[in-house]
Parts: sequence; C-alpha cells; structure tokens
Amino acid sequence: MSKEAFFIAQFKSKHIGDDGAVLGKSVYSKDLFCEGIHFKRDWMSLEQIATKSMLVNISDAIAMNARPRFALIGIVIPKHFTCKELQDLGRGFESTAKAYGIEIIGGDTTAGDKLMISVTIGSQSQKPLLRKNAQVGDLVAFTGTLGHSQRDLTRLLRGGKLSSRSRFVTPVLKKAFIEKTGGFLHSGMDISDGLFKDLSRLLKESGKCAMQWNKPFAKRLGCSGEEYEMLFTFSPKHQAKLQRCAKQTRTKVTIIGKIKRGHYRCVCKEHHF
Repeated sequence: MSKEAFFIAQFKSKHIGDDGAVLGKSVYSKDLFCEGIHFKRDWMSLEQIATKSMLVNISDAIAMNARPRFALIGIVIPKHFTCKELQDLGRGFESTAKAYGIEIIGGDTTAGDKLMISVTIGSQSQKPLLRKNAQVGDLVAFTGTLGHSQRDLTRLLRGGKLSSRSRFVTPVLKKAFIEKTGGFLHSGMDISDGLFKDLSRLLKESGKCAMQWNKPFAKRLGCSGEEYEMLFTFSPKHQAKLQRCAKQTRTKVTIIGKIKRGHYRCVCKEHHF
C-alpha cells in the first residue's frame, strides 16, 4: 500500500473515495498545488500558476457532474513576493473563477519559503457521478488525447519552454461534455495521475473488477499524469447517444475496453511520495 493510500485509510468516513465528497446535493473537493512538486517558478508565470491551481480543482467538480459555485483559497506566500506578484496571482485566481461562475468567498494566507496553494471548491449536483457505480459489461472510455502532459513535462525537465497553450500549463476541461452525458454515465473521474492509475481507483471503488482491453494501450500514454481528461464507464446501449453528445460538444472519445470480473493492477510508478 502506498503512503497516500495508507494515510487516507486512517479516516473512516463513507464520503471519502471520489473526486469530491457528496453531502446531499452539495459536493466538496480540495487539491494542493505546490512549488517544487507540481510546478517550478520558472516554468510558468504567477498568473498561469494561479490559473492552473484553480482549473485542477474545478476539474474535480466537473468530474463529479457538479456545478462549482464557491471557492476557498489557502496560500503560502514567499516573503519576498512583491505587490505586483500578488496582483498577478490574484488575477489568475479571479479570472478563472469568473470564467466558471465561481465566487471566491475566503480562505487563509501565511508566509513561507515556497509558493503553495490549496483550493476548496463547493459545488451543487442533482446527480453526482461517482466512481463506485461501474458495472460488469460497461464500456470504458476517455475524452481527448493522452500523453501530451508527460511529453511537455519531460521537455520542461530538460530545460525547454512551453507555449501558454500547452495543456500542461492550461488544462482544457470537459465541462460541456459532462453536462450532456453525466445523467446516463455509470461512473467517472478525471485523469490526474494517469489513465492506468486512475482506472485502478475506479475499478477498486466499484468492487472486484478488471479490464478487457480492446487492444494493448501504450504505457507511456497510460502513465501520463495531469491530463485532466475524463475517464468514464457507460452501458453499451447508450453508445450511440454518447457519440452524439461527443459530436455536439466537439469532444474526442476513445473507447478502450469493457469491464469484466477479476482484478486490475496498475503498472505505473506512484506519482506521490
């Protein structure tokens, strides 16, 4: 068991296990975005850093088929930051929140050596999309293309630069697609730690399930993290309906296989710890 899984196992709440915690019609989610772990300061501008920290949190709400409404921001600010740098951060937070109809209602600040951001999102959902409802016989699919994030991270680690349009810098969320399909999908989550790793989480929450792959899937694509595409399952009877929704929202969808009984093991290295 990884340290992450071990730590989470210390808490017994039934609400733990999805991209967000569902309480009635409310959904609560939180993610950290830390210098030296998720980004380096010379990779992105402060506005881009604030923008991405919001987007990766909004992605969790969208993955739950929830509409984000409010945000709380906790931030560790390096002592040497100027007022101009604080303005750049604020602009990234506020413009991204506004784009998704979110009001930033508070949070906390403290000083430290490195920039660290924690965002809590409060959302509303009439029908939350959970991981645990995948069924044997469901088709398994994901949106978009995978591998770009790993490619661009490798470029950065080798001293290269990225365009502001890189998905590693600015993730593209599938809000319109989930709004159209969330009502009939069986299960889903966003791909933050790689297709293989997140698929293992979804199958674990759904019981003792495994994958029947349509064809072999490349490890370099399946282990690419921070994609923020959607991984989901659905009944084969809804395939035509799903393809229509994908066309309407201009969303590429790849069906990779079917759920069967058995066990699934992730072949990727742990991203955490």
